[in-house]
Amino acid sequence: MDATQRRVIEQVDRNWDREVEFLRGMVRRPSTLGNEAQVQRFIAEELRGMGLAPDVWEIDHAEIARLPGYSPAEWSYAGRPNVAAVLKSSSGSGRSLVLNGHVDVVPATPEHHWTVDPWGAEVLGGKMYGRGAADMKAGVAAMVYATRALMEADIELAGDLVLQTVIEEECTGNGALAALARGYGADAAIIPEPFGRRLLEAQVGVMWARVTVRGKGAHAERASDSVNAVLAALPLLEAVRELEAEVNNAPDRSPQFEGLDHPLNYNVGIMRGGDWASSVPEECVFEVRISCYPGESLEAVEARFKDRLLEAAGKDPWLSENPPSISFYAFRAEGCAIDRDEPVAASLIESHRQVTGEEPGFFSFTGTTDVRFFNLYHGIPATCYGPVGANLHAPDEWVDLESVKEVTKVLALAAMNWCDLA
Repeated sequence: MDATQRRVIEQVDRNWDREVEFLRGMVRRPSTLGNEAQVQRFIAEELRGMGLAPDVWEIDHAEIARLPGYSPAEWSYAGRPNVAAVLKSSSGSGRSLVLNGHVDVVPATPEHHWTVDPWGAEVLGGKMYGRGAADMKAGVAAMVYATRALMEADIELAGDLVLQTVIEEECTGNGALAALARGYGADAAIIPEPFGRRLLEAQVGVMWARVTVRGKGAHAERASDSVNAVLAALPLLEAVRELEAEVNNAPDRSPQFEGLDHPLNYNVGIMRGGDWASSVPEECVFEVRISCYPGESLEAVEARFKDRLLEAAGKDPWLSENPPSISFYAFRAEGCAIDRDEPVAASLIESHRQVTGEEPGFFSFTGTTDVRFFNLYHGIPATCYGPVGANLHAPDEWVDLESVKEVTKVLALAAMNWCDLA
């Protein structure tokens, strides 16, 4: 590590307490779907304090709806901004880099299952606890404070460094789609998702399905003469389980997922049925997250899911006469694979070695990230690399703070390596 790189590393160390407080401030601002504005304003203010000029804008739904990679959203984008800022190069002679992070988090319910306040950002044993602490506000803190360290160490990059903090990674990815549509692209991108300081090399495609089952409601005293929609859904739920087992046992598994026992998860994540204990439910709705390998057609995967459930319905006396309604919304995320030999990966690998003295691993993700927009639709090579965390989407989510500091240093050095110095 040369003297210039050491200067940046030392600046990250000097800023560390401030970075932890910035992360704490983000975690303490709940940013579930529809509630992202407060944390985005907080981030924008941090960027202004660094001397950047953040662009804060609301997504134009009509504009993105016609773009490749769009996922159909059923909600408004009013009052839910994206944020982007650019550390401009004075020379423009080097390669540009995007650092992208999402600010949206999944719900913390049921909060009484947590042993700590899910919005408290409590630090215990070197770990910060809270919803979104790992997924992925720690990564946002790392990329912002990597940029701060470069600026405060008077590093002049030869290429632009673009920061994006986006909404809806957890349900559509339309935030990243909108940032790229607004012109915030670059020659490469890094997303500091909490993958344990490993580089992403593949991720599955993800879709959300909604299944609505009709029953025949009545007072509970006549339940034996009615049809309970919740119970009527059971054959369809079993069909989901059977299809999940089938796709995981198929012989044409994507090579990046060969070492995983169960890469394709069909998760029944929402179940709604009935509104009164003494009433037979007239309707039941359940929603399923389904997935597929890179390169699979989303239309074919959706058709397979729909056909299998309708086949199961056809074998049931009630459902054959009253077939379920099956629709798809939100996530329409294609699977994606990243070449290990991409130059941006080499920049990350070398920077990881310099900071940790170790070789990083590679990782195939059975979920999805916003990396697909860069790789599939904009020709921008991109990967993920971020801190160590656990209990994502579960009670007592945490992130290891020492790993956040290391990732901050790696991102700063990777930006210097990739963009070069002016």
